[in-house]
Amino acid sequence: MGIIWTIIIGFLAGVIAKFIMPGSNEPQGFILTAILGIVGAFVATFLGQAVGWYGPNDGAGLIGAAVGAIIVLAVWGFISKRA
Repeated sequence: MGIIWTIIIGFLAGVIAKFIMPGSNEPQGFILTAILGIVGAFVATFLGQAVGWYGPNDGAGLIGAAVGAIIVLAVWGFISKRA
């Protein structure tokens, strides 16, 4: 259930990140934004567990996942501009 919850939170975080950073690069599709949000949620969960903010079975909350999604979206914008 933890992975499903992370995917749901990541989806919402991706939508929030897209609203916060609307001009990050060319208009991206809804599916790509959702995937980047899910990746951001997993990154936030991994980093939070590595730092000790979250327990071994805890996932990132909505705010942590949104921050992770913003970071992933910024990295994606940087990589896509270079290519």
